[in-house]
Amino acid sequence: MIVIAVDCMGGDHGPSITLPACRRFLETHPQAALRLVGLPEALAGFEHPRAHIVPASEVVGMDDPVEIALRRKKDSSMRVAIMQVKDGLAQAAVSAGNTGALMAISRYILKTLEGLDRPAIAGQIPNAKGLATTVLDLGANVDCSAEHLLQFAVMGSALVSVLNDNPSPSVGLLNIGEEVIKGNEVIKAAGELLRAAGQAGDLNFYGNVEGNDIFKGTTDLVVCDGFVGNVALKASEGLAGMMANFLKTEFSSSVWTKVAALVAYPVLKAFKNRVDHRKYNGAALLGLRGLVFKSHGSADELAFGQALNRAYDAAHNQLLDRVQARIAHAAPLLMASSGKVLAGEGVAVP
Repeated sequence: MIVIAVDCMGGDHGPSITLPACRRFLETHPQAALRLVGLPEALAGFEHPRAHIVPASEVVGMDDPVEIALRRKKDSSMRVAIMQVKDGLAQAAVSAGNTGALMAISRYILKTLEGLDRPAIAGQIPNAKGLATTVLDLGANVDCSAEHLLQFAVMGSALVSVLNDNPSPSVGLLNIGEEVIKGNEVIKAAGELLRAAGQAGDLNFYGNVEGNDIFKGTTDLVVCDGFVGNVALKASEGLAGMMANFLKTEFSSSVWTKVAALVAYPVLKAFKNRVDHRKYNGAALLGLRGLVFKSHGSADELAFGQALNRAYDAAHNQLLDRVQARIAHAAPLLMASSGKVLAGEGVAVP
């Protein structure tokens, strides 16, 4: 039985979305159980033989500063949900709440895995192949060194191997061009580390990729810093939203325009479905001593359900063990690169 702790109060909509999504999830996953965390009055009335209500007296607001969430709201639904993982009562936690607060609380409670400096947020962006490209970091780390990008690649490879049942996912380093000589000093140094990892058998490194390669599906995984990754994520969500709004727009009274719209509608609708970010909702907070998944704050029932699916698949396929195994395999290279930074070089070099 896979047990998932759910912060039912998080996100823009709270229990009005999370509870229906949880009920549907339980109906479709007979080998799963949920620990629903939230204000007792908000969860009253939810009954299911595989659901357990866990009370919390506080809620982390979407605009709450990290300091407030971490130090003052110690009985928040977000924190209590993560504590379920730490205490061994659940194998994973899911929240649609404040991203900064979720990362800070998760890191404080669960701690980072040995051999890693920082956790990262990994999510999926739909691509032209009808699949999705996994990208990290998506916003947890704005400034990254070369060795951080190497760590992201190692963790991300483990995630993709679980999500796509692919033992050797291809890894691309996001850059302004494919050539080795392009990019700033951090990216060049990261490229050297990733190539060394590829030669050592720790990664299936493809090389440098550009922004359009994310949407083309050139590689299974794309590694970048959190600033660039978050911009790419928002751009993909904006494209999906634009297409949805376009299909809702009333066409002009021109007969020819209506005819053209009628012909194009099936194609446009199929494209909208392909780039629908709700189907890929659920970003993993990688690098922690426990599984935590972040749902989009504005997620509807379908999207939040997908985040639950991601958490279930990760726990069922032992993602945490796979991440630890890959880190252990790559430990010599990770330690060597970190040692050069600690020696004062500032940026890891080969």
